Amino acid sequence: MKNWVYGLSLLLLLAACHKNSSLPRSGEGNHLAAKGAIKVMTYNIHHANPPSENGKIDMAAIARVINQEKPDLVALQEVDIFTERSGKKLDQALELARLTGMKSFFMKALDYQGGAYGIAVLSKHPILDSAGYLLPRDPALGGENRAVAAITVQLPGNKKIIFATTHLDLEAGNRLSQAKALIGHFEKSGLPMVLGGDFNALKGSPVIDLFDQHFTRTCLDDCAPTIPVVNPNRTIDFIMYKPTSRFKVMNTRVIDEQYASDHLPVVVELEIVD
Repeated sequence: MKNWVYGLSLLLLLAACHKNSSLPRSGEGNHLAAKGAIKVMTYNIHHANPPSENGKIDMAAIARVINQEKPDLVALQEVDIFTERSGKKLDQALELARLTGMKSFFMKALDYQGGAYGIAVLSKHPILDSAGYLLPRDPALGGENRAVAAITVQLPGNKKIIFATTHLDLEAGNRLSQAKALIGHFEKSGLPMVLGGDFNALKGSPVIDLFDQHFTRTCLDDCAPTIPVVNPNRTIDFIMYKPTSRFKVMNTRVIDEQYASDHLPVVVELEIVD
């Protein structure tokens, strides 16, 4: 994957990779591994602030959602590291890795309140490589800096995939240029890839139409809405993959969890086809 990473010296300053040892977890996962399958989650965690609890940071609530599903891979958005609002000593990516027994990789999108704000991935499996980079933003359009975090994962059966997450800008013009940049970076990656994130875009929008030309979404029609958590009415959180021939969707669900965040998590089981 290193062949598509540029500006490595700069990225080493922007990205923080957390590789705590994985703790054993019981039960689920064995039946998926036997089928050559993985469970993937994408979750915008709202910096672990439950919307109904003004100012409260509840890492245990986010971890509980993840642990109940026991995913192999998790794409996280809106993650705080050492910020005033979440705690100057709290690294949310590392703490979620500890609470779930997974490994983590964090990529900063912007400086925030004396710390960093960005995205992260969690993996139950060994991380062979990791990289993060900033996506383009036109200052004339406003908006916020956004990023991509990606890892190369070693799965059972000597299978390797790229797993990545992003959180595209609210500003439509930036969002489209960010989508183009992300697609371009992974165009010649050479490994099967799964991408999860908050795309801030609906099916049929220019952004999702563009992704649909290069990735396959795990839910194409009648997708369950992911926001708001109470009476959700739109779908902006997606999991997608490429190439189409290397994956088979076994099932996809939106979890009805109304406390921990302002987004509902999406969970997908994917069979990896040889």
